[in-house]
Amino acid sequence: MIVAFAATLLAGVALGGCAEGQDAGSSDQIVLAEGQDLGRFNPMLGYGQSGVSPIYDGLLAPAADGDDRVPDLVPALAASAPERIAPRTWRVPLKDGVTFSDGTAFDAGDVVATYRAVVDPKVASGISTDFAPIVTIESDGPQAITLTMNTEAHPALYLLLGIVPSERVEAAPAARWKLNTEPVGTGPYRLESLDPDQAVLVARDDRPEPPALRRIVYTHVPDDNSRAQLVQTGEVDGAGLPPRLADAFADRAGVDVAVVASADWRGVSLPARNAFAADPAARLAMNIGVDRDALVEDVLVGKGEPASTPIAEVYDNAFNAEAQFSHDRSRAVSILDDAGWRTGSDGVRVRNGVRASFPLLYNAGDTLRRDLAVAFAASMKKIGVEVLTRGTSWDEIDTKMDTAGALLGGGATPYSIDSQVYDALHTRVPGSSPYSNPGNFTAPGLDELLDTARKSAAGPENDERYRRIQQLYARQPSQVFLAFVHHTYVARGPGWKHDAPILEPHSHGVTWGPWWNLPSWTPTS
Repeated sequence: MIVAFAATLLAGVALGGCAEGQDAGSSDQIVLAEGQDLGRFNPMLGYGQSGVSPIYDGLLAPAADGDDRVPDLVPALAASAPERIAPRTWRVPLKDGVTFSDGTAFDAGDVVATYRAVVDPKVASGISTDFAPIVTIESDGPQAITLTMNTEAHPALYLLLGIVPSERVEAAPAARWKLNTEPVGTGPYRLESLDPDQAVLVARDDRPEPPALRRIVYTHVPDDNSRAQLVQTGEVDGAGLPPRLADAFADRAGVDVAVVASADWRGVSLPARNAFAADPAARLAMNIGVDRDALVEDVLVGKGEPASTPIAEVYDNAFNAEAQFSHDRSRAVSILDDAGWRTGSDGVRVRNGVRASFPLLYNAGDTLRRDLAVAFAASMKKIGVEVLTRGTSWDEIDTKMDTAGALLGGGATPYSIDSQVYDALHTRVPGSSPYSNPGNFTAPGLDELLDTARKSAAGPENDERYRRIQQLYARQPSQVFLAFVHHTYVARGPGWKHDAPILEPHSHGVTWGPWWNLPSWTPTS
């Protein structure tokens, strides 16, 4: 971990927000303030897609003793690791005696139905491209599956998806599935109740080793400052907070601050229908003109790392230290001058009557994205580029990404470097998320190299391919990656012993941080 964090937490000291009938002082529950909307408990929509969920299990799950490396992927619903039985073909045996929370038995048919659904166009999952390397998946009797890949890569990277009962799969867009609000999984907890402002999970007693922590109460608190206030007053046991707000708890008695490394990036997408952003020289100049180190220190209060591409140093030999952008305002200015973007009377550059200007939209409820957007705009002003920042809803952002930039985040599946990089840098393919390279820009040869890397086995040769990918991207970037964000959490303690946090994906909140493995918690007394 980046900052030391005590491996104990207090559960059940909440003064408010508890489920009906629960004593506020109960020692077997925890109350957590969640910034995201409650519901959408559906793996098809990305819930638990990195193998961490109290409700669902994948065939494999991440495991590590800290956040300084990519986790190992170990059997969860799989009885053992995948076995290669033919070129690009693998067999995965499944555990016996596993049941879903509705009492039905888990078998190979559920795995096949889940994986076929996630790539079904009718389901419109939004994460289908993450599973493109899986060509076919079939039952091999009731307790095993076989899968064929279009790549030499090990399939473990694609086996973290939460498995749902085959009976719950619908031939309809996942956003309309009953599973969103009535989840059924094999995980250690089940949903007891769901309201717009509160979700209550309870431990399943039908498992061989039921969790010691009996109840999890998620309270919906979208405002960052309100979550901080609830932790301060003891009304909740913990919350995820932006770095600056979390820092305010650093010396607060009875409250621990956790800072967890992630491959979660923030960056600026660039609109295809904007003449300035569509100019490769302009995109290169913006990447050189932004001071990423200053953003990390000022906006993230040091809780992050500069990002030039989606590949962080944690990817070890695949990381290319020589393909990182260094801040050089003079060079950025020269690039724009040479490309014909000349400074106008108001300080904004112009070429052929077109201003070097574009809107930059961000989610109005996210103070970190707001601050990054404002800081980026300030950097751009110094090189003669006008960036007009505005907070709004995702509904509006989704409809304007071809004419406006957006302050985006990514890194939803960081335990696979292919998934971390492919959608972010490749030109758009059928089924791509609207947030995957929205401008659809690329560099010569980049798509071909990404495709080759995706189809190749891990090892030194593929590490070299990913280093070359970064090198090609740095010559003609498609967007402006800014920083890898370290996730910050505050929690009241002590009371429970738990595992150290692991390297986190983009999707964090209170499913992650100190609470990523609640079933393993044991009381300290």
